[in-house]
Amino acid sequence: MRNTILSFLITATVLSGVLVYFLPHIGNIILLSISGLLTLIAIYDSLQTKHSLLRAFPLLARLRWLFEEERDKIQQYFIEDNLNGTPINREKRSVVYQRAKLSKDTIPFGTQHNVYAKGYEFVKHSLFPKNHHYTTGERIIFGSDKCSQKYDGSIINISAMSFGSLSSNAIMALNQGAKMGNFAHNTGEGGISPYHLQGGDLIFQVGTGYFGAGKSVDSKRVFDAEIFKKNAIRPEVKMIEIKFSQGAKPGHGGILPAKKNTPEIAEIRSVEAGTQVDSPPGHSAFSNFDEMINFIQKVRDLSEGKPVGIKFCVGNNEEIEQMIKAFADANNYPDFISVDGGEGGTGAAPLEFTNYIGSPLVEGLVFVNKLLKQYNLRHQIKIIASGKAVDAFDVVKYLALGADAIGMARSFMLSLGCIQARECNLDTCPVGVATQDEDLVEALVVEQKNIRVKNYHNKTITAVKEMVSAIGLDSIDDIQPNQVFRRRKDEEIASLKEIYY
Repeated sequence: MRNTILSFLITATVLSGVLVYFLPHIGNIILLSISGLLTLIAIYDSLQTKHSLLRAFPLLARLRWLFEEERDKIQQYFIEDNLNGTPINREKRSVVYQRAKLSKDTIPFGTQHNVYAKGYEFVKHSLFPKNHHYTTGERIIFGSDKCSQKYDGSIINISAMSFGSLSSNAIMALNQGAKMGNFAHNTGEGGISPYHLQGGDLIFQVGTGYFGAGKSVDSKRVFDAEIFKKNAIRPEVKMIEIKFSQGAKPGHGGILPAKKNTPEIAEIRSVEAGTQVDSPPGHSAFSNFDEMINFIQKVRDLSEGKPVGIKFCVGNNEEIEQMIKAFADANNYPDFISVDGGEGGTGAAPLEFTNYIGSPLVEGLVFVNKLLKQYNLRHQIKIIASGKAVDAFDVVKYLALGADAIGMARSFMLSLGCIQARECNLDTCPVGVATQDEDLVEALVVEQKNIRVKNYHNKTITAVKEMVSAIGLDSIDDIQPNQVFRRRKDEEIASLKEIYY
């Protein structure tokens, strides 16, 4: 095959040369240039020793890399149906786009879901539905009896995504959208950038790298009270979230690729530009539950009484119970717990961590909710569920299982125009959401996308109200696990209360 390809290209080049010799017009010259270039590439391919496929099929084998590069896009646009795409299928992506753009979000001709398949979930409506215009419960008060600056927040907020993982324009659009829609924007562990300070409410996340809350000492990241306080007392900051782990890579620590670590980002994080930044897997500020409780109180005091929460993906159940018990014994506890799902999120991670480490959100959420009730802390500690919630049913389901509020990350990326290209870790995001490439970032127009962020939030809240009203409830607060159902096998349907409680 190698000889056949080379012979064909050499013959084409010779014939082109003959044409140019006898008919030297521009078309033949271009033809000769192209065939000559392809011949040189093919000769190089056949002589190189790095790629055996390219050596056996010079030039032709380069199509493999082209198709492999575009594989996800080809699948998404030409192969996937509305329901089988992952991690977020086309039906759910479409509803985000439609609500963000205020387009028609109804579907004709019935569901495409197999309602008799194992795992199908649904709610049962009432013969006496309520008017959703009067449905309440879309806002919630964060803050235990240990907190002096309680926060009146939405039940749907933007989950943690840092400046670094996302572009400056994406961060600005998210924060401006949060301001317009009166909901909160989690900074992620990368610290507070100027792009976060657009007037929207912030949840300031403190990760194991203490970016915006610490410094490097002898190549080790340590918490610094003065640096933290400077950011924590900003009026935009409404809550503090101490991150132990994230669902994408629990027990690993964050990863900022070198390509995305620009001088501006490096300055905000107090790290060296152009290097890969790996957050430590654990915190250096504490190493046991007593120290953790003291640290939570220290952070609460430094922030002048703002709600302080912790975020983790549920791992060792015994450890989690020991932690909750320690909160109860000390009579000191966080104001909220963000439960992340092991199914992963926006963060790039090693395959093994994304696929095989950490409890999925549903099991983790149920477990934490049960523990807080068992130790009589549920009335003090709010639960935020974070794990691939997209539409109103996702929200209702997680609320029914024990969540007080929902954190969304990928959904809000989609509202910005994300096409699920899955290039977040390559700095090549084609729509300017998850990249630091200036040309690509410029493609994301903040003044257009901020409105879509607001629209998506508000339309989803309305959809939740409509769904709750159809069940016959007056308030979103009233949703219970016995009102959401799952088909367990062909002829058996059980409520989530029967399954999990």
